[in-house]
Amino acid sequence: MAALTDDWSTRHSVLANAWRTAALINALSGTGDREPQPKPAAEAAAGEAVAVAEVLREYGESEPVELTPDDVVRMRVAALLLREVFAAEDVDAAAAALNRLLAEQTGPLRLTSHGGSAPWHPHLDSHDDAPWDEWFLTSSCLALTVLLWDHQRPPGGLCASLACRNVYITSGPGPARRYCSRRCATRERVAAHRRGQRATDTKSHSDSGSGNS
Repeated sequence: MAALTDDWSTRHSVLANAWRTAALINALSGTGDREPQPKPAAEAAAGEAVAVAEVLREYGESEPVELTPDDVVRMRVAALLLREVFAAEDVDAAAAALNRLLAEQTGPLRLTSHGGSAPWHPHLDSHDDAPWDEWFLTSSCLALTVLLWDHQRPPGGLCASLACRNVYITSGPGPARRYCSRRCATRERVAAHRRGQRATDTKSHSDSGSGNS
């Protein structure tokens, strides 16, 4: 997803917040088609903090974006909770998952303008300086809830590619998505074609062998 514009209403729309949710979940808990590379624990933790901070900047978070390895650990816990919404098989299951999170993980709905630095908008975290993980979980719940309400369908899904663990956002009408990206869809189509070709070749070889017996 390309970086969003500097226009506040665009950067902070419900859909933009949902895209940010998916991007953060993938950065924190998905591997996509990338093989994890072995690194020393301290180096890996620092690298994860940099990567997550970069996603936050891409989606309009104001500087300074300063994350510690402990912040990332707690955000990963939030990401795993949010994945339950994306793993839901239908809108009822997605609503049930969101209802659990709203009841157990979020505070009362409130409005904030961040001291006049932004237009008034809703939050579900405890205060404007809430920890990163609390802000991530509550803002994501809010965006996903509104998307489900608006479209009456699950707000997202899990990529159907066995080589990918990424989540994606479904928005608007149209056929249901199965893959997080064209790359995954193409890779699965090629793999399915090769499996079919191998099955055909095996059958042809078997039939030929039977004819010579």
